[in-house]
Amino acid sequence: MGAQSAWASDYKGEKVAGFIAEMASEYGFASEQLAELLAQAERKQAILDAISRPAERVRPWKEYRPIFITDARIAQGVDFWRQNQDALQQAEAKYGVPAEVIVAIIGVETFYGRNTGNYRVIDALATLGFDYPPRQPFFRKELKEFLLLAREEQVDPLTLKGSYAGAMGLPQFMPSSFRAYAVDFDADGHIDIWSNPTDAIGSAANYFKRHGWLSGGEVAVRATVAGERFEEGLTQGLEPGLNAAQLRELGWQPATAIADEAMVTAFRLEGAEGDEYWIGLPNFYVITRYNRSVMYAMAVNQLADALAKARGQQ
Repeated sequence: MGAQSAWASDYKGEKVAGFIAEMASEYGFASEQLAELLAQAERKQAILDAISRPAERVRPWKEYRPIFITDARIAQGVDFWRQNQDALQQAEAKYGVPAEVIVAIIGVETFYGRNTGNYRVIDALATLGFDYPPRQPFFRKELKEFLLLAREEQVDPLTLKGSYAGAMGLPQFMPSSFRAYAVDFDADGHIDIWSNPTDAIGSAANYFKRHGWLSGGEVAVRATVAGERFEEGLTQGLEPGLNAAQLRELGWQPATAIADEAMVTAFRLEGAEGDEYWIGLPNFYVITRYNRSVMYAMAVNQLADALAKARGQQ
């Protein structure tokens, strides 16, 4: 018994019976085999601690930016770009997403695959799906998606690793995103975003394209503000709320021209040299669909710019 009995009782019996019944009736899983699999999932207190931890104070942009825009992340991003040049060119040609943006996403998410997570995905999703009531429905759904993708890709679900929340591989896809957007970009018969950069690159590009990426479009434009009404233009949330013409009427002047009818977001960041004002274009909103944060999208955008500049200088 020993060590095995310590984990074997975590997810078995009544605790998982309803889930197993659903997977059997709706998706044709064999009940006994699924019960045996879930009995090997381990409840991880570290995962519950991580997700329950009070959110860190919101960093201002002047502190957030230096985390991601570093010499090391730029240099290693250029190396990643060089090593995967063919796949990046093919992804850009097929999906219209620039190579530097794809590299930047993977750079921000996992430092080009160096930090993809050390938890077994099944442990993360079982722990959160059965022992974290605040978001139990979400993570139970992701556990369902994970079991489906393991069956579809014919991989052992006990072997796949990810973050404490179940995000996986170089692009940190949740299982539902994997099933919806991951692609077999090297056409070898299966999708591997963990150790195959080609599939990870194609999958990230497909995600962006499917969320509305506009080929050739800018992401964000610096702006100056004037008058007494400019704060009325500041976007609440992430959804574009005004078009560029309306924003100009409120005192916003973009550094480069924006079509009047373009739907935009407008935001202020606390920069190292004072307040910065920015206008986010449709592609900016696409990046926030990957991670719902203005500063995240700005970090990706500025890392992409830095990568393109460094790449061009070589």
